[in-house]
Amino acid sequence: MTVIDANRMHEIEARYPEYFHRSFRQRFGGLMILVATLAYGLYAVWFFDLQKLLAEAHWERVGIYLSQWVSYDVQPDFRIQDDGSIEVRYPRFSPLGENPHPDWVINNPNGSITVSISGASRSVTVSKSETIVTAHGVSIPVELSSGAPKVVGPVPSWMTVYDDNVLADLGFAGDVSISVDRVKVRKRFIGWANFIFDTQSAFFDKPVGEVIGLIVSGPRIKPDQTNLSLALEDIWNNSEWQHGDVWTKLFQTIVMAFLGTLLGALAAFPLAFLAARNITPNRLLNQILKRFFDFLRSVDMLIWALFLTRAFGPGPLAGSGAIFLTETGTLGKLYSEGLENIDNKPREGITSTGAQTVLVHRYGIMPQIIPVIVSQTLYQWESNVRGATIIGAVGAGGIGLKLWEAMRTNANWENVAYMVILILIVVFLFDAASNALRHRLMGAKTH
Repeated sequence: MTVIDANRMHEIEARYPEYFHRSFRQRFGGLMILVATLAYGLYAVWFFDLQKLLAEAHWERVGIYLSQWVSYDVQPDFRIQDDGSIEVRYPRFSPLGENPHPDWVINNPNGSITVSISGASRSVTVSKSETIVTAHGVSIPVELSSGAPKVVGPVPSWMTVYDDNVLADLGFAGDVSISVDRVKVRKRFIGWANFIFDTQSAFFDKPVGEVIGLIVSGPRIKPDQTNLSLALEDIWNNSEWQHGDVWTKLFQTIVMAFLGTLLGALAAFPLAFLAARNITPNRLLNQILKRFFDFLRSVDMLIWALFLTRAFGPGPLAGSGAIFLTETGTLGKLYSEGLENIDNKPREGITSTGAQTVLVHRYGIMPQIIPVIVSQTLYQWESNVRGATIIGAVGAGGIGLKLWEAMRTNANWENVAYMVILILIVVFLFDAASNALRHRLMGAKTH
């Protein structure tokens, strides 16, 4: 065991004062950062009144919207006529097509109609004088003979009585709205209805085997067109899912991102040489161009899109222009900073040989800056695929506008889910392609 005397100890302290005589910031800096972070968090909770927001939020809508992303509903309407008969009607654009006769709507011998909403556990039986709702292990009769529907017995928690109708909430399976002369049922199904063929298609509601047989070897449905081309045409022109329009708008979004990024890179590249202090020794020009880059990128892409849609009207041109202006500023700044950080020795060596300025830039600067340019440009291109979706919602065209239209109706959430999935797939593919290109061009291995 080595014993250190006092003189040796003082010598070590003098040699390494940063370890033995730490400042107040070094000793308590971490704790101060933690306390400041907690204080800021408490301030944010108070400023945004998070307790009130959480208490008043409509959390039940989250489940409703998510369920509508992965399901669809059918809404038969039962009208009680003056003679006691019951007329069944379906919405004009019902997923079941024209004149449907689903097996879950049963005509009883006594003239009543039973609707199986979720097997035998949840059903509705409609007659001229009453409606019986069966759910949660009980059957609740609702009389229809008086001026307003009347629940017989105690009202369960899943029923709500209004002045002129009774609403029975049957959970995800659906709901029932009952009035004296009308019973409206909403029955929910998992899946996306008519995703391949809509109700107007000749292939609608046919089994998969029959459709394949018609396409491969069946007789022509239309004499002047093969069944395969007819099937592809029906899929592309599906009136409910609008595959043709959605995919066209998605392609517009990709083109907007590519064109805007390409034009921005082409404009930023020469300007970056003029903005770099070590390339162009003109401080006034350097500062003017750098402030110009700051201005272009400080105005958000969404704001540029709003300006350009007012100038040129809604469409992909406004979107491409918004991306072009933003990327000119962003890439110009990135390129110029990359140029200012290059190693000047190769450039000085080539200059000493008497080479022209173009050759100095080509062989002394470009090999160093190309990896930065490629990497940043590809990253911005990938990012702009996402950004083009957002600016499309303000009228700049592309799938963003289509997505906003579907959301605004508050009824086509399955279409919203379809477009969101397409956007996610495109972003994933572009991210993978961008990473692969960056690694290949920069000489690194892809992991």
